[in-house]
Amino acid sequence: MASDADVPAPPWRTPRRKAQPRPQLSQELIVETGLAVLDAEGLDGLSMRRVAQELGTGPASLYAHVSGKEELLELIYDRVLGEIRLPAPDPARWREQLRAYAEETHRVLARHADVARAALAGIPTGPNAVRLAEYVFGLLVEAGMPPREASLALDRLTLYISGDAFEGSLHYARMRAAEQSGTEEYFRHYVSQVADYFRSLPPERFPYISRHVDALIADGGEARFRYGLDLLLAGLAARMPDAAAKP
Repeated sequence: MASDADVPAPPWRTPRRKAQPRPQLSQELIVETGLAVLDAEGLDGLSMRRVAQELGTGPASLYAHVSGKEELLELIYDRVLGEIRLPAPDPARWREQLRAYAEETHRVLARHADVARAALAGIPTGPNAVRLAEYVFGLLVEAGMPPREASLALDRLTLYISGDAFEGSLHYARMRAAEQSGTEEYFRHYVSQVADYFRSLPPERFPYISRHVDALIADGGEARFRYGLDLLLAGLAARMPDAAAKP
């Protein structure tokens, strides 16, 4: 039987278009697509259905690779942690290296909307999470800290970084909900409102807050994060058994 493929369509007909091949589904592709959705729409916008929509397929086809949204979020979080780069550990410079690690991790988490929430829901156990934990834990142990105390230090440092990044993501979520554009302008307006409220407080009841409003709002999120990090690192240095480990 002759093929009609070489028969031209009449000029008034809608021309046939070649079907675009769908990408081969894989866990990696699903995770990358999920991360793109998360970055654009936040955690509330992430769902198996939304990811399937982006991939041009049905949600059921995703379950062969990912069990559900909870696992997808864990995989996305570990994928984000893979962006963190670490220098070779040097226990003699543990404090400097922990600072660099914390700032790098905070920067990476802050770059991806809401992903820090995944770290607060359980114990991250993906390959990149374990890689980072091994680095921090090993650095502290080799610097002289007892393993049990080093494990507590690792836990508190991780919680501080993730919690601060999560707080920042809440501001971004509020901005998205209000359909605001221009992050810096939005935050300036918000802080200005808070400052005006503090100044309106009765000074006889709130003498310190009303008197020192400018000091209360002087530092932005990055400066506050670094201040808290300074406190943590100073506390760890004070608990190091070997005084030579202190800077």
